[in-house]
Amino acid sequence: MAGGKGFSVNRHGASIAAMIALIAALLMPQFTQAQNYPNRPVRLILPFGPGGVADVTARIVTEKLGEKLGQRFIIENMPGAGGINAARAVLSSPADGYTLALLSNGTAISVSLFKNLTFNPVTDFVPVSSMGYFDFIFVTKASSPYRTLADVIKAAKDRPGALNVGTINVGSTQNLSAQLFKSTAGVDVTIVPFRSSPEVLIALLRGDIQMAIENYSAVQSNIADKAVTPVSSSGLARTTFLPDVPTVKEAGGADFEARSWNAIFAPKGTPPEVIRTLNAALREVLDTPDLKKRALDLGIEAKASSPEEILDRLQGDIDKWSAVIERAGIAKQ
Repeated sequence: MAGGKGFSVNRHGASIAAMIALIAALLMPQFTQAQNYPNRPVRLILPFGPGGVADVTARIVTEKLGEKLGQRFIIENMPGAGGINAARAVLSSPADGYTLALLSNGTAISVSLFKNLTFNPVTDFVPVSSMGYFDFIFVTKASSPYRTLADVIKAAKDRPGALNVGTINVGSTQNLSAQLFKSTAGVDVTIVPFRSSPEVLIALLRGDIQMAIENYSAVQSNIADKAVTPVSSSGLARTTFLPDVPTVKEAGGADFEARSWNAIFAPKGTPPEVIRTLNAALREVLDTPDLKKRALDLGIEAKASSPEEILDRLQGDIDKWSAVIERAGIAKQ
């Protein structure tokens, strides 16, 4: 009987050992591949077209990232409402670190703006690191009577509904920033959406709108030519490239902050070793002086983060912009 029990235990132990060996054999290729990452080109899929802030940021960063890691990083532009096309392409690829996603403040907005987003950026992806942060600039026509944001606020309170503020399309961060400004500053202005940044600037210079909210890169040349006056920036601190321009909060816009960002995420299930490799490399390249300067020339603060930090930012912005969308009564798309 004792021998029988011993045989049973031995057979059970042998079964466990065989199972462990099988699991190890199955995981070994994935582990080895993660340890050697990257050993072939990596795709970074963007939910935006070429030429915009996200695209330019991604190209500057991945150029240096490729040099650091010894592999090409290929940018693929897949624009589409809500970033659905880009997200689908990434999530349908193997979770091995060779297909990555650029997520942004726009992704956070899309969660509340679209009825059928078909993906959850918080649970379907894992964060790697931020790449860049940027504020928005509030500008008025140089020859207008509105020399400061305080002038705009006063005029809006003196004549409710009379002032027009221009942004790009409804649901953009610029557009929602205008909605947030209305509520924090307690002003009644008419927000006028346009299809593109050039159209916003044309309307401002023509006098159709009294203020515009745009990326620094979109208004940089107009500021240099003194065609427009920067009256405020949207972050909590003044921007490095316009240090004399007060923030909205400083200028009387109360508890206002609107900051956009771009970050790299990977599909859920990507090996932790790959995430660590990418994060370490991004921390190094984003801290190089030449990359920082190239980004700053476009109004972008190049800055890496921990995975946890950028995930917190994503979740916080989902909550923040959801409240703005609801308060403004913006219909879901």
